[in-house]
Amino acid sequence: MISYNPKDWFLFLFRFHKTDTVRKLFPLIVFISLYSWFIAFIEMEYLQLSQNSLLKNIPVMHNLLGFAISMLLVFRTNTAYDRWWEGRKLWGSLINNSRNMAIKLNSFLPHEDTKSRSFFKSLIPRFATELMLHLQADSTRYELDDELHPELQQLDRNKHIPNQVAGLIMSRINSLYKHNEITGDQLIVLNNEMLSLLDICGACERIKNTPIPYSYSAFIKKFIFFYIMTLPVGYVFSLGYMVIPVVAFIFYVLASLELIAEEIEDPFGKDANDLPMQKMSETIRKNITEILA
Repeated sequence: MISYNPKDWFLFLFRFHKTDTVRKLFPLIVFISLYSWFIAFIEMEYLQLSQNSLLKNIPVMHNLLGFAISMLLVFRTNTAYDRWWEGRKLWGSLINNSRNMAIKLNSFLPHEDTKSRSFFKSLIPRFATELMLHLQADSTRYELDDELHPELQQLDRNKHIPNQVAGLIMSRINSLYKHNEITGDQLIVLNNEMLSLLDICGACERIKNTPIPYSYSAFIKKFIFFYIMTLPVGYVFSLGYMVIPVVAFIFYVLASLELIAEEIEDPFGKDANDLPMQKMSETIRKNITEILA
């Protein structure tokens, strides 16, 4: 995720980041400009249809459609941001619940029980790391630890990894209860944090695996395309060759809103504007290590 100062106007106005929509849309902007020039050239040099008073009313249609397309794009961007913000709240809950679980285990476990402390110090942060990799669907897995915990060597990479890590944590806590190292009341106290791990995983999967309906996304793109392609025809009568920069700018604004919505509707990827899951996983690891040290 990009870190920035929201009050720095100079940075926003005169610096182009590699993820800026201008870079992505530049070929299309050039094409739209050439298309607008062609329409203006035909009208100004040959057809001269601006003399017909009826044709001057064509921009009225674009004014009406402009309101409709603006409402669609507002809904589109709001929906995409809601998905991004929900993902951020879920990972914030994961950080808090991981800390709470570690604090409770630290108070319940004897200080001399280094084996259990080492287990939870490795497994609790591991859930966040494996959830990140699961959501990103990376074929290449990497490990943050120099040495893999023996329990993790049993994981089957062909199955749901977060489920397996949560299952190992649950099994160890249940084993502590059976060996009378924690009481039944303490087991109940830990239950909410244990359940929250897979609740958060399931909610993240819901966002990841349920994109905006195809028909809605396709309609917006088609609407933008046909709206832009008819703009030069409607405004060339009143703007002449000035229709070229006007149409190019309108296309840039509308297409940029759609591109931004596409990028942030899946907050679990590796784009610059996606959630910093790697940093949050490292935060969990650092905090759990400090608590259970």
